[in-house]
Amino acid sequence: MGQLIRGQWVSDLSTIELDKGEFVRRPTLFRDTVTVDGTSAYPAGAGRYHLYVSLQCPWAWRTIVYRSVKRLHGVIGMTIAIPDGRAEGWRFGTEVPGATIDEAEGFTHLHQAYTTADPGHSGVVSVPVLWDKATRRIVNNESSEIIRMLNGAFDAFTDARQDYYPAELRAEIDAKNDRIYAGLNNAVYRAGAAATQQGYEEGYSAIFDTLDWAEALLGASRYLNGDRITESDWKLAASLLRFDPVYHALFRCNRQRLADFPNLSGYLRDIYQQPGVAETVNVRHIVRGYYAQSWNPSGIIPLGPQGYEEWLAQPHDRARFK
Repeated sequence: MGQLIRGQWVSDLSTIELDKGEFVRRPTLFRDTVTVDGTSAYPAGAGRYHLYVSLQCPWAWRTIVYRSVKRLHGVIGMTIAIPDGRAEGWRFGTEVPGATIDEAEGFTHLHQAYTTADPGHSGVVSVPVLWDKATRRIVNNESSEIIRMLNGAFDAFTDARQDYYPAELRAEIDAKNDRIYAGLNNAVYRAGAAATQQGYEEGYSAIFDTLDWAEALLGASRYLNGDRITESDWKLAASLLRFDPVYHALFRCNRQRLADFPNLSGYLRDIYQQPGVAETVNVRHIVRGYYAQSWNPSGIIPLGPQGYEEWLAQPHDRARFK
């Protein structure tokens, strides 16, 4: 792993810090916005913006799935990184099926985008990145903010105008988002990257408290906020998709598999089977990307799980909620 220091790539811890043995996520630094009316420096437009992503990464997957379900393939380009140990950070190429070269700028490594946007940049080089080809700058690298832009800023360029952050549900969505982030999205890293028993146990407890909460909630409604998919569902699904293939074993989140939760299992199949979602899920990228990192010192990549995508495609009973 590594990071940029004053525009130069150096070997160091990148995406994590440990504070007294506990995982601490570093803040993202590029926080501009694409707007419909052009009131920001970045007006919405077809062909102007580009996503740099990894199919492994749950944060990047949020933006990948929004681009797909909002049918923005012809509006926003996308480059998919190779899932590996990343000696120079995220890199691009076609030697791993599903990864791509960068046709937008010709970058071989993502850190080149960061130093093009800011030659003196210091910090982590993370995905997702929303890139502006017109100015050759990073608009934003915070997934929660990028998906809000994809949710509505580009509706003039697509016929898929569903709103995943409707005004009447925002208070409920925000509250559930906070619970999901603290108790699952981030907690899996608190468990998996912990350097102390206490840090691991705190992350572990938060994870299963949150899964139990979601299991109960989904016993009463089809989705987290009722009968429609909202932003909260995409954020939950990002971690659920990776739970059995990675977090259960590699991060020692092993009280139960996701498959042992009947409501969560059916719910995840329901999400996966929505139009445009299955094409965004690549279990080989997920497994290879996680197991190739420093928390797996041997570097051995598991061959399983076998049949995971077929399991996701099995019938579910979520339509019982009308």
